[in-house]
Amino acid sequence: MSHSRRRALRLAAAAAAWAALSQTARAQSYPARPVHLLVGLAAGGPTDAAARIMAEWLSRQFNQQFIVENRTGMGGNLANQAVFGAAPDGLLLLFTGPNTTISANLYRKLPLNVLQDAAAIGGMMRFPNVMVVPVSLPVKTVAEFIEYAKARPGQLSMASSGVGASPHLSGELFKFMTGIDMVHVPYRGAAAVYPDLITGKVHMLFDNLGPPLLELVQSGKLRALGVTSAKRVPELPDVPTMVEAGWPVSPPLC
Repeated sequence: MSHSRRRALRLAAAAAAWAALSQTARAQSYPARPVHLLVGLAAGGPTDAAARIMAEWLSRQFNQQFIVENRTGMGGNLANQAVFGAAPDGLLLLFTGPNTTISANLYRKLPLNVLQDAAAIGGMMRFPNVMVVPVSLPVKTVAEFIEYAKARPGQLSMASSGVGASPHLSGELFKFMTGIDMVHVPYRGAAAVYPDLITGKVHMLFDNLGPPLLELVQSGKLRALGVTSAKRVPELPDVPTMVEAGWPVSPPLC
């Protein structure tokens, strides 16, 4: 899959509702009924948060309800199937992230072909992944984490927001590049990870830099060790990139 096609599908139909802003759609009084915006990831994560912000804005613009519905499972593919199998009336939209294009390469057989069945209207957000650890873990840099983990093979756990999502793949790539032996602990969404990560029940997470994670880092509840963007992010100016730390992990932006 080319980079341009990956980029176009990064939020496949994430901004599908924007098409309704056209003059044609307005002339047809779209939408005549409430619109459901499906999110294939768990509530509380960055994709869900962005979808709710967009739904609120669209509800005001059209004086009609845009309702976010979380339909999780199969790395977001259950939501994809529901949208692609629905009537093309614009009343059921998909708000998704890179998990959709990841799934196209991760699963051998899917009941749909994203490249053929999805029409990407546009993208609305770009963010890197961030490597975070509990503040109780005695490490403050990526190098210190690697040294700490290598001294404890198989004793540390790497949490993820779900199998096949970009945080999971970032973590697996990090393990592969560093030779660290960590146990993967998948959760149903990033929001479910945070309590266990804060208390130290799990020891490391790559997660999208969205409002929930940013608040936890800025409030000192979690410690950020690195970001996967090409440059440091303004929200976390003191956190080095993974390249600066010596480990170019994951695609720069999700």
